[in-house]
Amino acid sequence: MATKTQSDRLSARQVIDKYGHCLELIGMDPHFHEVSIGLYVKDDVATVWTFSPLDGVRERLSQIRDQLVLKGSMTAVDGTHDQMMFACGEFHAVPMRFLLRAAVEKEPIEVEDPSPLTVRDIKSRMDMLATPEEIDGRWAYRVTAKGDFKRPEIRIRAMVGGFMRYGDLDRLEPDLGSFKCGRRHDALLRILMPYARNVSGAEDSLEAEDMRGQLTTQTLGFSQS
Repeated sequence: MATKTQSDRLSARQVIDKYGHCLELIGMDPHFHEVSIGLYVKDDVATVWTFSPLDGVRERLSQIRDQLVLKGSMTAVDGTHDQMMFACGEFHAVPMRFLLRAAVEKEPIEVEDPSPLTVRDIKSRMDMLATPEEIDGRWAYRVTAKGDFKRPEIRIRAMVGGFMRYGDLDRLEPDLGSFKCGRRHDALLRILMPYARNVSGAEDSLEAEDMRGQLTTQTLGFSQS
């Protein structure tokens, strides 16, 4: 039997007034009764939210928040179970849709992955590596490639271009990108790498996710007043 939660007491408008605009929406949570999960942002504080009143929903939101912290180089807001922010002081809104998908849809992790930032490039079959470098007090990521490909610099530039598109990074050099805050966000970059290697494929995936979100928008309570 469902228990009464804070979601029973807030309308969609009240949620927006309290937590800000809905930045991203996951239509179905595969790990919790296929409920819809939204991410709201206000004053650089993000809140993970669902209108579902099911038993255990608070614990699930807490789990998702903790995954956002681990997988996105974020910091939990003290005294909350569903809020977080970036410790660098700048809110990285562009990559948050990929981060939320990873936190909701993928299997939970307990500690941040310490392995190198690497991914297999689909088009060239090279291994692409992003290495953090500190340059004049600003952290950036140098992309290199290992493998047999006629012109690896093309795929390297494409990878940095993907970081710019999906992570809002600045291109400092053809093979070098940096988050606008100038801080290290290794965990967040790890989330972006599979998308950055294949822009067209990522676009198709995002379009499919948007369609699923549109189909389930009414279940989030946006029709409420």
